[in-house]
Amino acid sequence: MKRPDCIVIATGNEHKVQEISDILGGTIRCISMKSLDGFPELIEDGDTFEANALAKASQLATWLQDSMAVSGHWMTLADDSGLEVDALNGEPGVYSARFAADETGQMGNADDAANNAKLLRLLKDVPDQERTGRFRCVLTLFQPQASSTPAQHWAFEGACEGVLQHQGSGDQGFGYDPLFKPLGFEQTFAELGSKVKNTISHRSQALAKLKAFLD
Repeated sequence: MKRPDCIVIATGNEHKVQEISDILGGTIRCISMKSLDGFPELIEDGDTFEANALAKASQLATWLQDSMAVSGHWMTLADDSGLEVDALNGEPGVYSARFAADETGQMGNADDAANNAKLLRLLKDVPDQERTGRFRCVLTLFQPQASSTPAQHWAFEGACEGVLQHQGSGDQGFGYDPLFKPLGFEQTFAELGSKVKNTISHRSQALAKLKAFLD
């Protein structure tokens, strides 16, 4: 496989783009699809992280080929990630970003505050020893079909185990970070900050596998 000059990331979340760029160490130019004019709305209706990551990466690649918005040798990268809570039978899982949308009436994703509030409410009577869960991430790197090669994709997975707190703490994260305390630490992801989080998170584990693959 020829190493790409550029990876177009299938997200509008600048936190994710920066995290990915930091972990890859600047060896490959990473850009967000949101920085491209006319970027498409990506459909993710799978029931697994793997299915959603592949769907987003392949849809973005198709659009890039049609629009020629990026030149050179590029690939697309998509992740699907979420929080799996054991006491909730793995929920919110693939619905993590839109967990509270049914309650707020919002289209698409709900905001972090609403998602966290719903999770805390559902866990209200769950004892500490049963508040276990994990962040899981699946990354898909997609190489579009070329004149002499078929389309290919590669998947990389990471998971970070932890426990859910009774209230949020910290302001250096996003999503469920203020509620999630990774095993072996006394602070939440939102208190630990990106420097520490980027060494232990689910996404950093998947990205480490991606980086090793690209190197």
